[in-house]
Amino acid sequence: MITKIIPAVDESMQAVFDFVHGQIPQDCPLDMLNKIDLAVEEIFINIAHYAYTPDKGDAAVSCGFEKDTLTIVFSDSGKQFNPLTHLDPDISLSLDEREIGGLGIFLTKQFMDSVDYKYVKNQNVISIQKKIF
Repeated sequence: MITKIIPAVDESMQAVFDFVHGQIPQDCPLDMLNKIDLAVEEIFINIAHYAYTPDKGDAAVSCGFEKDTLTIVFSDSGKQFNPLTHLDPDISLSLDEREIGGLGIFLTKQFMDSVDYKYVKNQNVISIQKKIF
C-alpha cells in the first residue's frame, strides 16, 4: 500500500481522488468507480469537517490494489469518532421526515464490500475494501 498525507480540508478532495484513482485499474467499470468515489468523498469530507474542528489537521490516505481487491485506509489523529456505531437512516421516510446525517456512511456501507473502524494509537482508522473484478 502507498500512503499520502493530505491536509484535511475540502480543497484537498481532488488530490484524494487523484491519489486513489492512481491505484485503481484503468478498466474499472464506471459505475463501480462512482461508488468508490462516493465512499472516499464521504469519509474524507467527514474527517475534514469534524475530526479537528475548530483546528485543522491532516489525514493519511493509504491505498493499494491486490488480488482483485482495492483497499483504502483513512487515518487521522482528530477526535475519536466511529461512524459505524450510528443507526442507519430510515430510507423509507421522505426527505422531509428524515433526520439530517448518516446517509453518506449508510451508502458507503452499501457500496463497499467491507467497512471497518478502529481506534489505534490515538488515531481513527477507517478501512474500506471493494472487489473490482
